[in-house]
Formats: sequence, C-alpha cells, structure tokens
Amino acid sequence: MSRTPVGRLAPSPTGALHLGNARTFLLAWLSVRSRAGVLFCRIDDIDGPRIKEGATAEALEDLAWLGLDFDAEPILQSARAAEHDLALDHLVQRGLVYPCVCTRSEIERSQSAPQDSLDHGTRYPGTCRGRFANAAEARQATGRDPAWRLRVDDGEVCFDDAVHGRVCIDVAADSGDFVVAKKDGQPAYQLATVVDDADFGVTEVLRGDDLLASTPRQILLQRALGLPEPSWVHVPLIVGVDGRRLAKRHGDTRIAWYRRRGISGEELVGWLAFSCGLTDSRAARPASSLLEEFDLRRLSKEKTVLERDPFTVD
Repeated sequence: MSRTPVGRLAPSPTGALHLGNARTFLLAWLSVRSRAGVLFCRIDDIDGPRIKEGATAEALEDLAWLGLDFDAEPILQSARAAEHDLALDHLVQRGLVYPCVCTRSEIERSQSAPQDSLDHGTRYPGTCRGRFANAAEARQATGRDPAWRLRVDDGEVCFDDAVHGRVCIDVAADSGDFVVAKKDGQPAYQLATVVDDADFGVTEVLRGDDLLASTPRQILLQRALGLPEPSWVHVPLIVGVDGRRLAKRHGDTRIAWYRRRGISGEELVGWLAFSCGLTDSRAARPASSLLEEFDLRRLSKEKTVLERDPFTVD
C-alpha cells in the first residue's frame, strides 16, 4: 500500500526569495499536492549571523502570493534545538563523531594542492580524528571550542534521484569527515535537516541540484541515527549567463521586486512553469491549474540560463 506523500518547503531567511527559489518551491508544492499529500513549511533559520531581519515574513508573503500553501503553521528550525542536541548526543555516545578544533584556514593550508569537492569545499584531511578523547580535552589542550565531525568510511554512497537517476559519491574522497555541529553548539545544516525531516515524516525531498552532493552525507547521518531515507528529487537551477546561481550580480530577481512592479503571481507562475518545460506557454495561470497534468518527467534536465528579465518589455 502506498503511503501518503509528505513534503516540505524550506526557505532560509538569509536573503530574499528569488526566481530560482520560487521555481524549486513551486515544483516541490506541485509534486506533493498533485498526489494529495501533506506539505510542511520549515524556516531554516539556524545560520544566525546571516539571518536578515524581516526575511521570514517576506518569504511567507512570497509563497502566499505564488499560491503555495501548506498544512500547518511554519516550523522554525531554531526552535528545535533540543531535538538536534539529542541527535548529536546519540552520535557522540556511539563514538560516531569526534571533536575538531581545526579552522578553515588550517584545513586549506593542509592541502598540498587544491582539492575542490563536489560542492566546492575543501576536503577535510582527518587532522583531529583520534586526537582528543572528548570535547573537554580538546578545549583544554587548545583553548578552542570544538566542532563535531562525523567519521566517514571509504566507499561510495549511492541513491536514486528522480531527475538524475542513480548517483554514487564517495563522501570520504569528496568531503572527508564532515561537520555535524559547529563550535558555537549550533547544528550544521546536514544534521538539522535530517533530524527535522524524519521528525515530521517527510517522504520526499525536492530541492535544487546544487545540493546533490549533500545527499550522501545526509544518508550517512540517517543511517547513523537509524532514520528513514526519503525519496530524492534534485531539480535544475535557474542560473545567470555566467552559469552561477542567481545572486545580486545578476540583477534584481527577487520575488518581492516582481510583486512591487505589479507582476501578478499567476504571471510569474506561468513563466516559471514554462521555463522548466512543464508547459508549452508562459501564459499566466494559478499554481493550482498545474496540478492535474503535473509530471516530473516533463521537467527539463538542463539549467535555465536567465539572460534577461523575463518581464522586461522591449
């Protein structure tokens, strides 16, 4: 018997939602709603220094303007510290993580040559693995508060993705032992999202394919914590002419900017659906009108290059 699909929208209040975010959220909403599933909204607000004042409220306004609803009050990730701490303690007690006092610059200097991982970070060489018995010893020996890293064994982690097919990544070779809790005690993205998805029964994670390399790490954490693995859908991004994710350098692509210009939510939804191959026309339409014929197989597997503002009139 098939289970009811459970998905989530997870905006981060580190900045305003732009066209790329909006398209990914539209696809996540369509995928779940087209199968009469349940949808949550989680505000990923644990990256304290980067949180922008008012960004949460604006993100929720943007989602409503696009016609994307969800089935409960928004969940603040920052309010779930107790659950994240419990998961970290479980990993510590089982010896699956270890304290690490290395700084970013020290890790970069330790590389004999540049070694960019799949998500453009630097592979951790394992400097602190086996170095300290516990966090207190690390703190006493170095005067630094330690982060916690998951021990990663050699070998590929494979998963099936609805867009990319079978994906295999050797996490040990790609990123090495990775951070699951920061030196300030905050959970890293990988740990927090795995715990939260499991606690809310999420069965499908649909997000941008810039997070494809994060998935094997999250699978390792799910295995370590005994949590179920959801299905994975990594959709292509909207990028600038330089091939990079949308940012200020590409001009103003914020949803709030289109709202203030008098563009309707239906007009934007029409263009977003057309831009990724879901429809043959960019005609204005409500998100709900896409539900009946929604099919991920129609989705273009290529990134969309935004060469100009789609609502500029020549």
